[in-house]
Amino acid sequence: MTHTVKSPAPAASPTAVAGAPLPVPAGTRGRPGAALVAAAALVVLALFAVIHLTQGTADVGPAELLGVLAGNGSDQQSAVLLASRIPRLLAGLLVGVALGVAGAALQSATRNVLASPDTLAVNAGAHFAIVAVAAFGITLPSLLSGGLAFAGGLAAALLVLALSGAGGNGNGGPIRLVLAGTALALGLHSATSALLLLFSQETTGLYAWGQGSLAQSRPDELLQFTPVILAAVAGLLIIGRRLDLLGLGDDASRLAGADPRLARITAVVLAVLLSAAAVTVSGPIGFVGLCAPAIVRLLASRVRGLGRHRALLPISGLAGAVVVIGADVVVRVVFGAQAGVEIPTGAVTTVFGAVFLVILALRMSDAGLSVAGDALARLRSRRFFLAVLVSLLVLLTGLLVAGALLGDAKLLLGDLINWLTGQSGNRVSAIMGTRMPRVLAAVLAGAALAIAGALIQAVSRNSLAEPGILGVSGGGGLAAIIIITTVPLASSWLVTGSALAGAALAAALVFGLAFRGGLQQNRLVLIGIGVSAGLAALITVLLVSTDPYNQTKALTWLSGSTYGRNFASVLPPLAALAVALPVLAGLRRDLDLIAVDDDSPRVLGIGLSGSRLVLLATAVLLTAGAVSSVGVIAFVGLVAPHAARSLVGARHVRVLPVAALIGACTVVLADLVGRTVIAPAQIPAGIMTALVGAPYFVYLLWRSRVDRAS
Repeated sequence: MTHTVKSPAPAASPTAVAGAPLPVPAGTRGRPGAALVAAAALVVLALFAVIHLTQGTADVGPAELLGVLAGNGSDQQSAVLLASRIPRLLAGLLVGVALGVAGAALQSATRNVLASPDTLAVNAGAHFAIVAVAAFGITLPSLLSGGLAFAGGLAAALLVLALSGAGGNGNGGPIRLVLAGTALALGLHSATSALLLLFSQETTGLYAWGQGSLAQSRPDELLQFTPVILAAVAGLLIIGRRLDLLGLGDDASRLAGADPRLARITAVVLAVLLSAAAVTVSGPIGFVGLCAPAIVRLLASRVRGLGRHRALLPISGLAGAVVVIGADVVVRVVFGAQAGVEIPTGAVTTVFGAVFLVILALRMSDAGLSVAGDALARLRSRRFFLAVLVSLLVLLTGLLVAGALLGDAKLLLGDLINWLTGQSGNRVSAIMGTRMPRVLAAVLAGAALAIAGALIQAVSRNSLAEPGILGVSGGGGLAAIIIITTVPLASSWLVTGSALAGAALAAALVFGLAFRGGLQQNRLVLIGIGVSAGLAALITVLLVSTDPYNQTKALTWLSGSTYGRNFASVLPPLAALAVALPVLAGLRRDLDLIAVDDDSPRVLGIGLSGSRLVLLATAVLLTAGAVSSVGVIAFVGLVAPHAARSLVGARHVRVLPVAALIGACTVVLADLVGRTVIAPAQIPAGIMTALVGAPYFVYLLWRSRVDRAS
């Protein structure tokens, strides 16, 4: 029996759901067909490929290339092309096609235009799996490494789909999926960084590979993974008709005799296989799987037949190849041939993808995820609040003492008392002179980040917002890294000033875009994630462009480390707190009202725009002070305010001091564990906080999903 299925009414936001339409819209008749788009993509790709082959450190330009093709080139020129440039070009083609097709398949399987190997943490899971095995000194053949990457990527993707609710009928919401994938990817990246630090000898070379570069591809790997990629693409084309039906909904698929669950699982598995192959060949190259198919889908409404997966998948692969090869061409045009070897292609594609993610965020509605700022959390009694406050003060005091006494050289309590009274010997004085500044920096930076997170969550009324996720920390980090790498002898105040300027610019960009058309909570977080990813890619470009000495300093600082701090490093967060606390004391009641809605402050005569601006400026100041002191530390601004609200309720006169103490305890504990568990080696505090914060972020998403279901 033949069933006629009508397409459902279009959603309010055309980009919010990415299920490809099965019928050809009447308005597309007479318009260019998919074959014309494919031909145009091939022409652009061929042009990029020719330019790509003429770029490099060896003198093989267009004339020499024609000579080699005609059989008149020298042996040296032929060797350069065969041993270096052609393998790099083939790697770009394979990786681009694999990521483009994988992104298109994931978007169709989840019916979510934001789905990609990056946003589902597939690349992060594959990267972690390979590094984890290498850390134990195990060397695997290329295909086995690919299988390992496939297992890690598939596990990450399944977890993200479960958290976002997109694994069932695709109704989990586009922003929820990105939030779950971002949190899991941050946690996996932190775990990967910890392994790279702990097992530096066993994982030599994997840091550069982890940035995503075509220069590291080997011809034998290309030969081994080409059939794998072709087979996976062929498998997706075979189920293309079922993916078309998924765009109409699960009921339409069942009426047509197709099992939507089987089609969805098959598409995800094949897409992860493509992503794992791409990661094994060149490392994780970011956001190609998001940009390429999204661009093709935007053209689908104007091009006849492009919405069908038999055309959508291969043309997305072509678009992915254009993006990867084009990015590699741009790197060497802008930075030169030698820099093209050093600067990873993945950094350029991530910048491009971050811009594209922000554009998609601006086109989306705010539906699909309820994560309000807990403005109406249960209020505790005054006695309970005081008990929590005293308990946290006792805990912080204990951590301060432990931080002063423990490390690669252990001290006794009497040594600490002697040092405080000025009666210690030279050895104890030397140890305490290096240990106490880092303990105090951790305390003040943790308190500053916690208060900044509480302010941002209140102003945005989004409990998933925090300085790191919104790109404020990244902006401060990029500006500070510029000073650290260009002015090696820069004072701490110059670094602080640059961090303040960078954080302010990042905050102005994120909130300025989010306020267009009204502040929408989840759009704010999505824009922040895009800006944060772009800033991280720019930092990577800056790091690989500087000398090794400055690179080591910058990497240590970016990991959120208190290593090598002195008492001058304590002053920036101390000054930021000294300025912020009187301001917050005066605005404590306004902050409570702003966290509820827009109407309550206006009814009571509170200038909403002015108060928001002051509070955001205060949050930026606190973030910059913390970043300039201890570097970039993630998730403290998320975890501490949440924990404070759950303990003492929503009134900010109570939330802020409790959050500050929790933040201080968190960073001090992370620093203490990081420098004692593998002493004399150290794990930066930022990695430790991310390992704790990412699971907590995932828990919040799971709780919000359960709450919505109930």
